[in-house]
Amino acid sequence: MLLIVWHSRTGAARAMAEAAWQGARGEGEARLITAAEAQPDDLLAARGYLFACPENLATMSGAMKEFFDRSYYPLLGRIEGRAYATLIAAGSDGSGAQRQIDRIAKGWRLRRVAESLIVNTAAQTPATILAPKSVAAGDLEGCRALGQALGAGLAMGAF
Repeated sequence: MLLIVWHSRTGAARAMAEAAWQGARGEGEARLITAAEAQPDDLLAARGYLFACPENLATMSGAMKEFFDRSYYPLLGRIEGRAYATLIAAGSDGSGAQRQIDRIAKGWRLRRVAESLIVNTAAQTPATILAPKSVAAGDLEGCRALGQALGAGLAMGAF
């Protein structure tokens, strides 16, 4: 099963996660869960992960960080080798959030199986940063394709 853990304040990361879930569930079992609801047992039950969140102030969102904080030690030494990928909604480049998630995944000894998909919303003013976001159809299609690829890879046993 592919577990998609997401957090979103303005809708972009949520739309990206939902699109990935739509793609993944056509290939096999996929579960979509918020970072606030996700528990270590949810990760233990999955064979692969897709983490989706916004980049806030050059880091992953606080709610996503809190999910990793409460999950990290209970899972340490228990999920090595499992597949993962990431979706980042960013106002600029998304690399800060990406680096943070990659460092956590390295500690868990997860295996990145796809390049990060970063959607740049170009939100740079307080009004645009806080405003609800919509994600372009082409970007959502990329998220669907990533979910489909992860779901298919898990179903085939490729990772």
